[in-house]
Amino acid sequence: MRIEGSSALVVGGAGGLGEATVRRLSAAGARVVVADLADDKGKALEAELGVRYVHTDATDEDSVGAAVEEAASMGELRISVDCHGGPASGGRLVGKDGSPLGLAGFRQTIDVYLTGVFNVLRLAAAEIARQAPVGEDGARGVVVNTASIAAFEGQVGQLPYAAAKGGVAAMTLVAARDLSPLGIRVVTVAPGTVLTPAYGKAADQLEAYWGPQVPHPRRMGRPEEYASLVQHLCENDYLNGEVVRLDGALRFPPK
Repeated sequence: MRIEGSSALVVGGAGGLGEATVRRLSAAGARVVVADLADDKGKALEAELGVRYVHTDATDEDSVGAAVEEAASMGELRISVDCHGGPASGGRLVGKDGSPLGLAGFRQTIDVYLTGVFNVLRLAAAEIARQAPVGEDGARGVVVNTASIAAFEGQVGQLPYAAAKGGVAAMTLVAARDLSPLGIRVVTVAPGTVLTPAYGKAADQLEAYWGPQVPHPRRMGRPEEYASLVQHLCENDYLNGEVVRLDGALRFPPK
């Protein structure tokens, strides 16, 4: 699929993975909407790159709808990338004091990391479906979601997050099958440990801890590597219904 000239929505576009993706797609000629809750960073990207920023809560129907509408106003919306983050609860299923893991925190994590992805997926796909098909395959566009290798090897204390990311991975093939008659592809990236600016001063400590555990290359991933993969997923029309790990062959240990 041709990126140049297409409209692209990047939900979580002011975060580490999102910013790198916004920069990559913008450089490839897409008209990009940055949908995020981080107003200062979003507006800074808008001023620097000429993209548009829309204050967006991924879990809210009207909020995402407004971002989709903004993207559609810029041209034919054919690309949706969702890499938003948010609060996540954790802890052992039964604590040392015998108390069960809280239900409220589990629900919040599922809402942010699974329901939010579904919300973006359905609304973006509905708009992409309105575009005219292009090429001999009748392609209309692509939706790229973000899971995590925690979907497959969640660590101790990660149950809510692993369940949410596992749900994102499980949605991928079904969504691709649902949308195939419309010429819309659905793919998911499952990153391992990616070093983003959000870690701040803890970055060196995280690199020292995680880097040696990655088989090759022995370092944490970089946001630019995620963005590069997203671009390839957009451009390769035969990638569909797949969850692609981006982890340097890392497999999370239990702890």
